Amino acid sequence: MKVHALTYWLTGFSGAGKTVLAQALVQQLQAAGQAACVLDGDELRSGLCSDLGFSAADREENMRRTAHLAHLLNRQGIHVIAALISPTIAGRSAAQQTISPECFVEIHVSTPLEICQQRDPKGLYARARHDSTLGLTGLQAPYEAPVQPALRINTHETPLADAVRQILSIQSLRHSTP
Repeated sequence: MKVHALTYWLTGFSGAGKTVLAQALVQQLQAAGQAACVLDGDELRSGLCSDLGFSAADREENMRRTAHLAHLLNRQGIHVIAALISPTIAGRSAAQQTISPECFVEIHVSTPLEICQQRDPKGLYARARHDSTLGLTGLQAPYEAPVQPALRINTHETPLADAVRQILSIQSLRHSTP
């Protein structure tokens, strides 16, 4: 059976565990002999999207560019794990249309904001307390949680291996239907 490439779109607050989950998922896919890569929001902002700030328009453009790149990779048979905050329903919907509804798997990394603030791996929440212009999603900028994602994963409650298994079960379901 030919496996059609999917884009797993991980959305959630900074510190929710998107990157860790993306890296674990890509390892599992590659170990199973499937071509896969991670498009991480921080890495994209250091290169392809380095000209973008954090205005609402720039955040939408960041999602648009990521979706376009994911679409191109999917067409080449490469699974994509897109790990970026992607704060708006409209932006994620546009990404789904760019990628294609059949290939787009929205996963809400639903770790509560309080836990993300405790983790604060990049020090963003600490900075936001002293800099009201930072525009940090969840504190100073809105985040619209997905209404009906394919999956919700709270990384504070779900062990990493279990989360990866849950995501991979979506792939199995997508490929078992004609």
